[in-house]
Amino acid sequence: MLFKKKKNKQFKYLAEGEGRPIVLLQGLMGGLSNFTKLISYFSARGYRVYFPDLPIYDLPVLNTNLTSIAKFVARFIEEEVGESAIVVGNSMGGHVGLILTLARPDVVTHLVLTGSSGLYERSFGDSFPRKSDRDYIKKKAEEVFYDPEIATEELVDEVFSIVNDRGKGIKTVMLARSAIKHNMEKELHKIQVPTCLIWGKQDNVTPPEVAIEMDRLIPDSDLFWLDQCGHAAMMEKPDEFNEILFKWLEGRKK
Repeated sequence: MLFKKKKNKQFKYLAEGEGRPIVLLQGLMGGLSNFTKLISYFSARGYRVYFPDLPIYDLPVLNTNLTSIAKFVARFIEEEVGESAIVVGNSMGGHVGLILTLARPDVVTHLVLTGSSGLYERSFGDSFPRKSDRDYIKKKAEEVFYDPEIATEELVDEVFSIVNDRGKGIKTVMLARSAIKHNMEKELHKIQVPTCLIWGKQDNVTPPEVAIEMDRLIPDSDLFWLDQCGHAAMMEKPDEFNEILFKWLEGRKK
């Protein structure tokens, strides 16, 4: 399914469907392609789904951190969505969602996390060793998924182009460091919105113990597992993911 993005001076984003607003937040190496089945599913079932382009590579160097991205998302919800929204975040996007929910609970009705950073994550590290080695990048991309076939040649090419662009590579490392430094263990108990955790049992980036700990620390949370699934559950097990999330949201209507 092809989606057309809207663009104005401040934001570039996709909006599909009508109804309860959902805002999708991508991971550091993610993009719209990670959420295509989710967008189609929910936009046909009484939801208006938004996917804003996050300013991952557009922020000034001194402001290249997760807090700045969370402030951007808050402005997007206020100015484009126009009401508080369900926030769904994968990996770094989940971490941004956590920061947003704590700083601006008025713009978030429900929080959904899948493979979220915030406590612990394995990543490329502080740099991209052998960044010019496409086979190495392919291997790292495949490790994100339980089924390595999910890491298509197109996806590998996208990651390869990012890590070999000097400006993007530097900001990617800066955001990865920001995520590692911004540990939220002592803050998660303050989250007051209903929170849904959907996690791959074979997540190698944010392992299952991360989900268990988040579920323990967040007061009003529910944890769901997907077997034979890695770090990006909405990509690898989209049908099961969508069914779990839809039932949870319908049961948690305010």
